[in-house]
Order: sequence, then structure tokens, then C-alpha cells
Amino acid sequence: MKNRLTHIPKTYGITRRKFLWITSASGAGFLLGCAANPVTGKSQLMLVSEDEEIEIDRQYSPYQFSTDYGLIQDKILNNYINQTGKKISGLTHRPHMPYSFQGVNAAYVNAYAFPGGSIAATRGILIELRNEAELSALLGHEIGHVNARHTAAQMSKSGLTSTLIGGIATIAGTQVPGLGSLASQLGMFTAGAFLAHYSRDNERQADALGLEYMVKAGYNPNGFVGLMDLLRSTSKHEPSAIELMFSTHPMSDERYSTAVQTVQTKYRQAQNLSFYRERYMDHTVKLRTMKGAIKAMQKGEHAMAQKKYDEAETYFEKALKQVPDDYAGLVMMAKCQMVREKYSEAGRFVKKAKNVYPQEAQAHYLAGFVNMNQKQFDSAYEDFKMYEKILPGNPNITFYQGLSLEKMNRVSESADKYYRYIKVVNQGDKAKYAYRRLVEWGYVK
Repeated sequence: MKNRLTHIPKTYGITRRKFLWITSASGAGFLLGCAANPVTGKSQLMLVSEDEEIEIDRQYSPYQFSTDYGLIQDKILNNYINQTGKKISGLTHRPHMPYSFQGVNAAYVNAYAFPGGSIAATRGILIELRNEAELSALLGHEIGHVNARHTAAQMSKSGLTSTLIGGIATIAGTQVPGLGSLASQLGMFTAGAFLAHYSRDNERQADALGLEYMVKAGYNPNGFVGLMDLLRSTSKHEPSAIELMFSTHPMSDERYSTAVQTVQTKYRQAQNLSFYRERYMDHTVKLRTMKGAIKAMQKGEHAMAQKKYDEAETYFEKALKQVPDDYAGLVMMAKCQMVREKYSEAGRFVKKAKNVYPQEAQAHYLAGFVNMNQKQFDSAYEDFKMYEKILPGNPNITFYQGLSLEKMNRVSESADKYYRYIKVVNQGDKAKYAYRRLVEWGYVK
């Protein structure tokens, strides 16, 4: 075999056994240790250092934000969310963490935090909030999780540290509403895949911290009660819109009752503080004009989850009639068409999505897959290259680049991509396919 990998050392002529050993070896190792919790001061099992929390956040949060259709493109609104969060974070137990706060384009109702302080709220929850005090309660609760190191503690207990810190794993679950097997086929990072699933004790502590922090920042504590009441009401009347939030943030009537009691006792004197309703309404006026479209997207995603694709398409059409240039709506519609294997239609929506929000990665990923199914492998390869430029580090992109190159008969370049993929991912159908090709082409003996 004359073809040789262009970026692999000359010692690449190795046996299959050694090749498998190299690609399965893990470089991460940890010593059992304890650390004082920054909130309670008590010693707890902690295998993740603060620097590692920040690195995990830096490495993984961009994937979740892209899964949630990127940051809200309204810079004034995003700056407002960030300023509100920063007003609170400087008054916490870990004010030195590199906090950032943003809105993301997802329609479902949720907010979440990564361990280094990257915190996001979806459009689905932002359109439901009624004042800045409720926003501060939402962000304060997530800051509470960061300060109590809940994610790091869970990772330490469950042994997930080597998986996460060792490199980006291939996570292709089905939590993204409606994608099901498509998510697995695409190797997509899915909504909630990187998010901690907190215990009820975690939630109670984050509630208490969130209340403490928002009051310190000058907000009426009844904003927290309002947030709890909003979540309870939404869970009863629109459970599908909030199911992911409740899977990661367990809700109960007890949490609501505790908030009411705490405000009436511990924070009784703070009830004269402001809600800043007008300021919230002023900053969210454009977002709230989209409420009908966002609600339609929620219903479309729920229909997708139930495999009611005609119904989903109707909801997405309704949303796009109201907001024809909405990136999330366009991508949702593209996914709906992909599930139905209508790749030409999917391509039309994903092309528009790329034009609407060229800096966001997900549409480029989907465009690559659409082009592959239409046998436009050169275009697919360029789409995957653009995705990697915007959001580097996803090993699935390396595999699909290799597959595109293979279909163009660029065997040496394809083999190089397959080798790079297997160095990161050595299990699953794609890894088996890549390895088999390397054997067939003579690169693994």
C-alpha cells in the first residue's frame, strides 16, 4: 500500500494489538483527596481542583451553548443578563471565579451552570420572568451551585473525572427533544448531556444561597418566591416545556414553601427592596414580542419527541411565519426535515440558518450531514471544516471529515482523519468503521 498518513510519525507501522493499546490508554489519574467546601467550610471528598473546574467549563460549555442554538444575538439583552449576574457574583463565597452570564436561543424552559461559572438562561424561561428580581433569583440559584461546588462533588463521587478531564468524550444521547436516533447517527452533543443532575439537597442549598446572594445585591426576596411559583405553575400547565429543567433541577412544593417561609422570617426586613420590573421589561421587550413563536417551537419540539413529525412541522411553520429569520426556528425545522429524510428541504432551511447566524456552529454541522446525504461530499467537507473552525475539538467532526474525504477518494487524507478520531474515541460504530478502513488500507497491520 503506497498511501501513507501525512501527519503521523514514521513509526506508524504498528501491530493491531499495540495500536488498540495506545488508543485506549488514558492519561488522566487522580489521587484521593478532600477539600474544605467554600460555603460550609466542612471537609468533603473532592477529586477536582478549582483549576480543573474552570478547565472543564472552558472545554465543555461552548458545546452546550451551541446545542442550545447559540447565544442570543440581541447584544443589549445579553449584556444586561451578564451585568445582572455580575452584580450578584461579586457578593458570593467564590467571587474570584470567572463568571459569565448569557441568554441562549433554546425554546425549552431552563437555566444551568458549569462548574467554572459559565451560566446560561434559555429564551424559554426569559420570556416567562416578570422582573429583574426573578432574574436575579434564577441566576443566584445557579451561582449557588457553583459556589457549593455541586458539580465537582458529584464528579468526585461518581468517578467521572477521568472521562471529562481526559478529553472531550463522544456523547450522543437522546435528550435533545425529537432527535432520537438522529442524534446518535450524527454524533451530536445533546441538550443536557454536559449538565449536572442535582440532588434535592443540592437544590435546597442552592435555593438558600441564591436568596442570600440576591438580597445582598439589593433585590426583593419575593422575586425568589415568584420564580418558584412560576416554575410550579409551568410544570402543571406546560410540563413538556420544563421537563429538562426538572430532570436537572428537581422541583417540589417543599422548595416553594421553604422559600415563602424564609422570606417571611429571615429576609422579612428586605421585602421593601425593589423588583426592578420596568428595567426588566425594557430590556426584554424585543424578546417578548417573540413569545408566540417561542411557544410554538416548544410545542414543535415536544411533537418531535413523540415522533409526530407532521405536527412538529406545523408548529415550526407557525413559528417561522412570526420570526422568519430566527436561527433556532430554522435549525429546528431543518432537523424535522432530516428526520423525515427530506434532505433537499432540510438543506434549504439550514442554508438560511447559516446566513442568519454564521458565527454559530450547529447549522454548519447539520449542513455537512445534509450534503453528505445528497452525495455532495466536497461541500460537506467544507461545512465540517467551518464547524471545526468555529467550535474545535468535537471528534465526530474529525470522523465525518474522514468519511467525506473517503467518498472523494482522498484516501491518505481520510486515513489521517480516521486515525485522529480513533485516538480520541475507541468505541462505537464510527470507531469500528474507521479502524476497519485503516486495516483495509494497510495503515494498521
